[in-house]
Amino acid sequence: MPVPVEIAGRTSSITNSFVNGVIPAIMPSDGEIALALGVLGMDVSDVRCAYCGDPATEWDHLNAIVRDKRPTGYISEIHNLVPACGKCNQSKGNKPWREWMFGPSPLSPASRGVGDVELRAERIAEYERRFPPVRIDFEAVVDEDVWGAYWDVHRRLVEEMRRCEELAAVVRAEISAQAESLRGGGIDSGH
Repeated sequence: MPVPVEIAGRTSSITNSFVNGVIPAIMPSDGEIALALGVLGMDVSDVRCAYCGDPATEWDHLNAIVRDKRPTGYISEIHNLVPACGKCNQSKGNKPWREWMFGPSPLSPASRGVGDVELRAERIAEYERRFPPVRIDFEAVVDEDVWGAYWDVHRRLVEEMRRCEELAAVVRAEISAQAESLRGGGIDSGH
């Protein structure tokens, strides 16, 4: 059965939006994509998940752009992206790729028994060696007052979400009481 949504449980989505809202997204050329895929042992006619080999459905940030509720300095660019399937991308989250691949996380390649996980990890490591991803110290390049103001807005928004959660509980209780009275106390399973 459905459970009430926790408004404050969505704060990680807000944080991700705040980071994604400021990092550059550099679109790769077709040649860059072909070169990246080649290093990963595939070509554009058959793009597979770099982690497990299933058909790729998306591109995953190899190095997380958010960790501990703050930007890591990595950006969205071809050298920080690998093709991935949805289950690997969701399972990996913001964990370091090698630790996740060989770790016990649900749906990690190791926990799913992917047979060529060592080869896949070697290809990804070679990819990182050949194409080191861009990493920027955001706080060093952005005006301190602007950076502080930006994250102050984030903090206030998260506080408001927590306040909304408190109000939602009160509103939900009142609506639930009305719903129960309109239903006549529930379903009579005997008749």
